[in-house]
Amino acid sequence: MSLEVVQVIDVNKGVYLNLAQAYEAEFSAITEKLPSQDGLFELDTPLDSDHAAYLALVDNVPIGFANIRLPNESDSNFEVCEFYIIPACRKAQHGSQLAHIVFALHPGRWVIKQILGAEYATEFWRRAIQQFGVPFEQVKQVDDYWGPVTMQQFEVIG
Repeated sequence: MSLEVVQVIDVNKGVYLNLAQAYEAEFSAITEKLPSQDGLFELDTPLDSDHAAYLALVDNVPIGFANIRLPNESDSNFEVCEFYIIPACRKAQHGSQLAHIVFALHPGRWVIKQILGAEYATEFWRRAIQQFGVPFEQVKQVDDYWGPVTMQQFEVIG
């Protein structure tokens, strides 16, 4: 089963939004976020011109996504804002494959943050970056939005 990565555009935006609900539900145990009265979670990261979003597909079946904040005038880093692989596909290394493809698409400085309580995500990102073969720095800091986070920083040379 090979992984295909496609950019989110109008025609597949609904697929992304559906998977984003599963992502939000999974993280609600940590964030304590609840859905609205219609049963949908509010998304923290928009689909707009400041972000590049990608779907991960296996045999044309969507299994995950990544949402990347693009560099701007106030911050020259790419940042992984949202990243999700459905639980049934996590042991197949599709998450690392998706991360590596997205890194290669966007050479430059990268930042990835994990919220307190998501230590499994920190371990995933450490492994994925190491497998990508770039040196990285990991620090703990307080994020204005998320509070205490673990953060990895590294550079992808184009």
